[in-house]
Amino acid sequence: MSFEIVGKLYKKFNTENKTQTFRAREFVIEIADGNYPQMIKFQLVQDRCDILDAYQEGDEIKVFFDLRGREWNEKFFTNLNAWRIEKTSDAQPQAPSAPAAADAPFPDASEEPSQQVIEDDDLPF
Repeated sequence: MSFEIVGKLYKKFNTENKTQTFRAREFVIEIADGNYPQMIKFQLVQDRCDILDAYQEGDEIKVFFDLRGREWNEKFFTNLNAWRIEKTSDAQPQAPSAPAAADAPFPDASEEPSQQVIEDDDLPF
């Protein structure tokens, strides 16, 4: 299964040699999720460990990853194995321009509709 997600590179860890022939590197991205940001840990393995070197903590990145799971001694483990990372565009989408007075949705273009303030509740769900 292949997935992708965009977030801010929060933390990079050093490459670890797990055995003589296997190496892995972990990193964490921060995902804005309302009032409660999520910290998601990914793993790079083997020759892919070096792709993280091109990025700095704080960079906005897109991570392409596979979801992997396994059992060991009646315990179950899940890994998010990253296989590609891209830097996202720094260009911010521009807001649409205001309509011309002739295109205004109100009879009097200077008249604004009343704004209803809706407060966000601070529950995480």
